[in-house]
Parts: sequence; structure tokens; C-alpha cells
Amino acid sequence: MSMTTQRNPNASVNWLLLLLKARTFVALILVFAYFSFAAPNFLSVANAVLISKHVAINAFLAIGMTFVIITGGIDLSVGSVVGLTSMIAGYLVLNGIDPGFGWSIQFNTLEIMVLVCLVGVFVGWINGILITKLKVAPFIATLGMLYIARGAALLMSGGRTFPNLNGNPEYGSDTFHVIGTGVFLGVPVMIWMLIIAALASAYIARRTPLGRHIYATGGNERGASLSGVRVQRVKMFVYMFSGLMAALVGLIIASQLKAAHPATGEFFELNAIAAAVLGGTSMSGGRGRILGTIIGAFVIGILSDGLIMMGVSSFWQMVIKGLVIVAAVVIDQAQSRIQARVALAHEAGA
Repeated sequence: MSMTTQRNPNASVNWLLLLLKARTFVALILVFAYFSFAAPNFLSVANAVLISKHVAINAFLAIGMTFVIITGGIDLSVGSVVGLTSMIAGYLVLNGIDPGFGWSIQFNTLEIMVLVCLVGVFVGWINGILITKLKVAPFIATLGMLYIARGAALLMSGGRTFPNLNGNPEYGSDTFHVIGTGVFLGVPVMIWMLIIAALASAYIARRTPLGRHIYATGGNERGASLSGVRVQRVKMFVYMFSGLMAALVGLIIASQLKAAHPATGEFFELNAIAAAVLGGTSMSGGRGRILGTIIGAFVIGILSDGLIMMGVSSFWQMVIKGLVIVAAVVIDQAQSRIQARVALAHEAGA
């Protein structure tokens, strides 16, 4: 009596699909392991704190970018919005608002945060209006806003820096530094802010009708509209949310440096896109997870800091980041093709 074993032809495909879905986590383990051996002092506590701060800055932008990309859009303006909101924060700390009647309106730290965040939301609202009402392609609309926001930041100070943002205890703005450098329960305040933003974003994405509408809009905009989804409102929300995340980054950087420079945030949008795509967000829309984006931000952050610690040229760093983005998109497309084949195979088997 002989026994024969039949090999399941779908087993290898399922394993490959599982590996592709876990690619961000695998990439995180690989880069962490490599730099642990290759970069001196990589595992030190001071370096871990520094990396976490760098990751937080990119993660804020990447979370907003994830929502935008899920709807099938793109936001190239976030880096410039970081620069603009950083300058506005600096101006408010130093000067307040002068209505022109011989007196000025001064603000405390919380009021400055609210005003700056409203500016970020307003910029996102303009992007949303251009895209939903005027039917401008997201790439063009946000590219135009990139230049507008950067130009506005330069005009605010004539290209100069707003220095010494120590605030004034008389107005309650002397705590401005806490946003970027403060510590609560042994953890930087900015990390607590990121945790709150990430949890809120994940809840919106997975547990609310708005989250389902965001995915539906990116998966099939026409079908979503026919199903009763208010597609224009959904798009308005994601761009306004992206602007809010950029404003938070502008606040954090101005607070960290105790200075605001109009060039702040240059090329930040590229790191945000890289983190989102590396985290599994599909550039064609309809798919993405906040957790994956956070892991993607860690990969980009560890990669950037590790290369710097190894003394790799900044030019090569740009090349490597570009390769990572291209590889992430190629892998995402491969995953989509495999998933489509598996779905067809299941339908044929049924």
C-alpha cells in the first residue's frame, strides 16, 4: 500500500502573500538589525530618544498622507505647510497680532497651538476646494499650494529666521518650548501627541462610518457616490486632516529649535509618502492602515539616522530613499496582482 501526498498549489501563494503583507515589519527588523551592528552607538538610549523624535515628526505627516492616499489623492504641500505654520507660531510668540491701533493681542501657548492648527486646517480646506469643487487634479492643486505656502512663509520675515522663541511669562507663552522638548512620565510630550493622533486616526479608519467612506471613496469613487457616500465631504476631510498634522509638526519643530525658519519642512512630503507607501498604503487608493504607516515611519527614521551615523553622504541617502519608495510601490503592485489571482481562483473553485 503506497501513500502519496498532494501539494496544495495555493499554499506557496498564500505564504508569499502573507510575506508581502508583513513586508513593513520585516523591513523594520532588517534595518534595525543591520544598524545595530554597523552603526556605532546605534543602540544607545540617547540615540533611541533622538530617533523617536525624528520618527514622530515624519509619522504625523505620514498619518495625514495615509488618509489622502487611501482616497486616491496626494498632498505635496505638507512640507511647505510645516514651514508656514512654523513661521506663524514664531510670529505669534514674538509679536502676537497687531491690529494697528497702537496695541497688540498676545496669546498663551494653548491659544497659539489652536490658531496654528486652524491655519493648517484652512490650507487643507483650500486644497479640498480646489480638488472637489474646481476639479483640479490633486497633484496639481497641492503642488501649487506647495509654492504658495512656501512663498507666504518667506514673505512673513523676508526670508529671515524668527529667533529666541522663549515666550513671555506675562502672556503665558513661556511654556511654548514644552511642545517639542517637554517630558511627561519619562516620555517626550511630542510622543504622547503622536500616540493620541495615531489612536484617534486608527479609530476613525476602522471604527467609524467616516473611515469606511474614506476606504470606499478610494476603492471605487463612482460606486461609493452611488451608494450614498458624500465623496466631496470625505475628500475635504482628508485634506483638512493632512493640513492639521502638518501644523502640529510646524509647532513641534519651532518649539524644539526655539526658532522658526521659512525653509523648515523642505522635502518632508517625500518622507511622508515613503512611510505611507512602505507601510502598505496603496497609491491607487482603497487600501492602507495607520499601524503600517507608523511602522513605515520607523523604517524611514531608522534608515535615515543609521545612514547619518555611518557617515553616508546625504546624496546617497536621497538615492537610497528613492529606491525604497520605488521598491515599496513595486511590491505593492505585486501584492495587488497576487490578491487578484487568488480571488479569481476562489471564484473559479466556487
